[in-house]
Amino acid sequence: MSKWPYNTAAWARLRTAHLSIEPLCRGCEAEGRLGTANTVDHVVPISQGGPAFPGHDGLASYCASCHSAKTARGAEAGAIRSTKPRRGCNPDGTPLDPAHPWHEKSLRAKVHVPSSHLNPQLVSGEE
Repeated sequence: MSKWPYNTAAWARLRTAHLSIEPLCRGCEAEGRLGTANTVDHVVPISQGGPAFPGHDGLASYCASCHSAKTARGAEAGAIRSTKPRRGCNPDGTPLDPAHPWHEKSLRAKVHVPSSHLNPQLVSGEE
């Protein structure tokens, strides 16, 4: 992070201001989790023609893990760009990888449990 514009006082002020406006990680939020952001990222990378000091709508807050995953799969990764899907699941158990077979409709069909398999007895609080 020692390259321009990240080593300037102007970036430090912009970063601090943006983290105060958007303190939660966008990546975690997209996965249904709450994570504290500690990294500010350009929505349009500077290498792709984005402004070095954009307004807050041109910036995004991420935790270190989500920022690394986004950068490794984005245009700014260049020749070392990863095509591997993110591993793991959301809090509801669905896979993070949108191409995972689980996302096919046939696999998400709800299983019907016949009422004959349910226990009809109730437990009372009396002893």
